[in-house]
Amino acid sequence: MSIANVPVSTLADMFGTPSYLLDIADLRERCRDVVAAATEAGEQHGIETSVYYASKAFSSTAVLRWAHAEGLRVDVASLGELVTALRADVPGHAIGLHGNNKSETEIDLALQHSVGRIVIDSLSEIDLVAERARAAGAVAPVMVRVTTGVHAGGHEYIATAHEDQKFGLSLATGAAAEAVTRILAAPELRLLGLHSHIGSQIFAADGFVEAARALLGLRSQVAASTGTLLEELDLGGGFGVAYTPDDEAPDVPALISELIATVARVAGETGEAAPALSFEPGRALVGPAMATLYRVGTVKPVRLEDGGERLYVSVDGGMSDNIRTVLYDATYTAALASRRSDAEPVLARVVGKHCESGDIVVRDVMLPADIHRGDLLAVPVTGAYGRSLASNYNQLPRPGVVAIGDGEPSEIVRRETIEDLLALDLG
Repeated sequence: MSIANVPVSTLADMFGTPSYLLDIADLRERCRDVVAAATEAGEQHGIETSVYYASKAFSSTAVLRWAHAEGLRVDVASLGELVTALRADVPGHAIGLHGNNKSETEIDLALQHSVGRIVIDSLSEIDLVAERARAAGAVAPVMVRVTTGVHAGGHEYIATAHEDQKFGLSLATGAAAEAVTRILAAPELRLLGLHSHIGSQIFAADGFVEAARALLGLRSQVAASTGTLLEELDLGGGFGVAYTPDDEAPDVPALISELIATVARVAGETGEAAPALSFEPGRALVGPAMATLYRVGTVKPVRLEDGGERLYVSVDGGMSDNIRTVLYDATYTAALASRRSDAEPVLARVVGKHCESGDIVVRDVMLPADIHRGDLLAVPVTGAYGRSLASNYNQLPRPGVVAIGDGEPSEIVRRETIEDLLALDLG
């Protein structure tokens, strides 16, 4: 198996395992395609568009620099993500700051660098951002995150628009409308528009369309009561990817084009000018562009209660470098990557080396019966929420990220060492 024309065995020899492997050309092409689709559809319908890379999926200076070079802005949700974007030379106006519990430090740094938007997530945050803007002698551009009641996607923990959760201001209870009124009355704040994020790993347009209708309804209500027609709607991200051959992921550029056309039509029905539109894909861009490479250790056949057998294949990583299987019941696949095998495929489970029975990387996959210690195993589509959710459980150093472009691999995030872990331990 090769990634960007470099054999994975070569990458394993050069950088060790586990390693996250990133195909630079693949990532940049995905970024380029979504920007082109949004721009073309926007021009067709007379709508200004922008696309933000959701850096929570995976953040590094190199990746943010490449994404911005392909025309994306960057969405951040913490001080670390904000500083990383600035270090990647993303200009402030191309950065959006999210978060349900923003600190004064985060807000102050955002104002210092004139970020393009701060997404207001609670009524109390209105006063906080206004106070920090007043102290900085600035006017903060803000959006209101609206809980529309529309939610979509996979696991409960990644659905973000139902009422009983921590994000946003409810449309149903009137909190979103109250936030708009209070912001319009604050001279330190400039209201750009409304924001919605309905979930993650979404495969169809229906949820986005319903959320857009809800936002357009609130926009009309605001225009009628205040005379202010809000400039922009941000429909968030959450576009799904295919983790296994059984998944049928959406064509994200086509989906974005469809959403722009739909919003233009629905806005036209209100008789109001269509708003500018923005989107925040992350997983759909970086997820499929990366794979994790492991080295096989213990291989153990286990007799099952029904009389069958499963081959447990242990690798040199696990839930510390990909917690999504245990956290979200996520599904992945895997492939023998270092050699060809004509052995019969058998039912296998890829597990990690942690002291945890739930330490599963791939729950069910068919692998060659002759897989053995020393083989290399590749798990694709791990670019999103692999490294960014990684931990040091059992004091395992986190893997490095190796980017491969034009046949040349280089480490863009270095592998941690035991010395790195001990350097934090003050005894």
